[in-house]
Amino acid sequence: MKTSVVKQISFPSLGGIRGGFILLFALLLVTGCTQKSTQYPSVVEIINKGDIRLHLSDIVKFCKESKLDTSSVYEWNKHWVLYSYFTDINRIKTEIEKRFPTVTVKTYERPFYVFDRKKWTKDDIIKDWDNVIMTANLVKDTAMQKQYMEYHRTQFEKWPEVSKGFCNASFQQLLVFRNGRQLMLVISIPKGCKLDDLNPKTTENNPRVDQWNALMSKYQEGIEDAPVGTSWVMFENRK
Repeated sequence: MKTSVVKQISFPSLGGIRGGFILLFALLLVTGCTQKSTQYPSVVEIINKGDIRLHLSDIVKFCKESKLDTSSVYEWNKHWVLYSYFTDINRIKTEIEKRFPTVTVKTYERPFYVFDRKKWTKDDIIKDWDNVIMTANLVKDTAMQKQYMEYHRTQFEKWPEVSKGFCNASFQQLLVFRNGRQLMLVISIPKGCKLDDLNPKTTENNPRVDQWNALMSKYQEGIEDAPVGTSWVMFENRK
């Protein structure tokens, strides 16, 4: 199985957002279980425990039966991620736990940080995206966690160069979720592009972004089973 790890990411890994922005709801109706109950997609993480391992066929079968998008299934090590709009994310969590009683299920319902390209540039938004999904932990120090969240809350005002870097790199959208100490980062880029090619453009002629990255790195560490020395690990799209 192919896995990806990221020892250090140079793009501005997270940012801040005006209070209350993420509480907006969009009552957008579509068919079946893909009805949008929030403005942005959500994340469900399925973690295998012990030696028992789920296979792609198990996940795809569950998604089909639950009318979820089978093209938005991601994997790293013993972790699976479903990235989609969920009518009732708690119901999906319960159904997964019943179907696969040996797994742990974590939900990331609403992002605490949103970069939306159309708010920062007059350029047209590209319609077809690929989503890059990564995960890391915040350090255990609760005071540092609060500092981290405050940096993100005020990032647009105090560190506007971060958003400029995202625009330069053609990032279409960037969402960050949190469950306890664990973070989920979703970067949407033009379909067919590679993050490794776009990422250096975030810091090109933009030294303030390097400062931001260095600052943020002290608040982040790898999840429990990440390789030593690794902060962010990248999920592989299994479509």
